[in-house]
Amino acid sequence: MLTSKVAKRYAQGLLDFTNETGQTAAVFSEMKDVKKIMSQSADLNKFFLTPYIDAKKKIEVADQIFKDFSVSSQNLIRLVIKHGRENQLKNIAQEFINKVEDINGVQRITLTTATQLSKENLDQILRSTNLVKAGSNFDLNVNVKPNILGGYILRVGDQQIDASVKTKLNQVKKDFQLN
Repeated sequence: MLTSKVAKRYAQGLLDFTNETGQTAAVFSEMKDVKKIMSQSADLNKFFLTPYIDAKKKIEVADQIFKDFSVSSQNLIRLVIKHGRENQLKNIAQEFINKVEDINGVQRITLTTATQLSKENLDQILRSTNLVKAGSNFDLNVNVKPNILGGYILRVGDQQIDASVKTKLNQVKKDFQLN
């Protein structure tokens, strides 16, 4: 996922603050919750994106939704809303998570397959490549997209292995067209 410069700046500011105050672990968990809530609630996203609703009203609602969060997380959410950047809240949370995972050496892996795979098959794919560091921690996100027809697409950080049937068929088609 590409994140905006705005999200990166807010996330970096939050990370700097939490590192100074020793709250990184707690805020990391809360930012995961923010991301989850913002991903699952279309109504909350619509509410935050409605331009004619006053920032004070949005802050009141956010205070109720995130009332169990630390003061640092609540202050960040209030600040983001005050600055009119509530549409970036999910991206800020994601960028903060990415930064903390980078610091902790966690690899972000996205595996796209045509069908749901068993844990054994997933492990076999991950072991078959040198992109995944052996013994390292990783955050695996599995997507099922039947339109790739078979095989898999493995993305680790900014590197990708496309072993999908769709790509191989397209390559065969190009080869026939050239000959």
